[in-house]
Amino acid sequence: MAEWLYEDGIGERRAALVEDGEIIEARIERDGEGPRVGAVVAARLVEAGRGARVTLDLPGAPQATLASVPPGTSIGARLNVEIVRMALSERGRDKPARARITDAASADGPDLRARIAASGTPVTDVSHPGPDRLEEAGWSELIDRVRTGHVPFPGGALWVDATPAMLLIDIDGEGDAFALAKAGGAAALRLIRCCDVGGSIGIDFPSLGGRAERQAIDALVDELLPPPFERTAINGFGFLQIIRRRERPSLIEQVRFDPVATDAALLLRQAERARGAGVLQLTARAAVADHIAAHPQWIAELQRRSGRPVELARAAEMKGVGHAQ
Repeated sequence: MAEWLYEDGIGERRAALVEDGEIIEARIERDGEGPRVGAVVAARLVEAGRGARVTLDLPGAPQATLASVPPGTSIGARLNVEIVRMALSERGRDKPARARITDAASADGPDLRARIAASGTPVTDVSHPGPDRLEEAGWSELIDRVRTGHVPFPGGALWVDATPAMLLIDIDGEGDAFALAKAGGAAALRLIRCCDVGGSIGIDFPSLGGRAERQAIDALVDELLPPPFERTAINGFGFLQIIRRRERPSLIEQVRFDPVATDAALLLRQAERARGAGVLQLTARAAVADHIAAHPQWIAELQRRSGRPVELARAAEMKGVGHAQ
């Protein structure tokens, strides 16, 4: 039976839909990602016409784009806007949130815990102390695969690259092309669902010899990928494009485009579960240690949960997450 495992971590909330011991879907929600989808926020119009923008009445004064504003609305006008897509990070650029004008009162958008509860699937809250059920299901392994963009499957592997134009998935392997296309296609579709990938997605399949094989791959996509989505037919060169709704950053974007925040969250998770007494020392490369130090509330919460004083140590030679002891 499928269930959501939800963990209220320090600086990051995590959720995994687990079925038969395997993570089917994975989600994270970090401090500082900006207003969530569905949030209604007071704002000020700073640019009208095509590509209208507002400045949101939030810490840091983030901006959001509007598809349109009523004719005659002047710069500086006060508006209430609803967030319809969160801010996104892409390689080499960031995209502000997207919003629309609304008459609704100010409100927060549903958080990760509320969204998974609304799915109707049972939710189990997990925390330390207690079994690390997320890790038992393969949480760290999943994050590592997302980080490297290398996802093995029986008979081959996926190579994943998040470009500004689209997420590209290349199916690599040896042997019969049709068998590889089916196995790799199933792995690619599982990854798309698992990481909540939206927007434009391109899958590069092995070149297939006949129309019947290509139609079989098209049918595989329709069978395995939850709707709604649009797709092209796989072409003679083995390329297929999928378009999915994109409301918030995917797990791939969160992990790949903010590696410091990723490692900081993993280190804090490790520290929360560290055994021992006395000072709890977190050793990490400077960027990760500085990121944690810039959020003293995280350190205070770690001290509260662990019952130990916390110290940060910077190690120039350290790579990756670091360690806590």
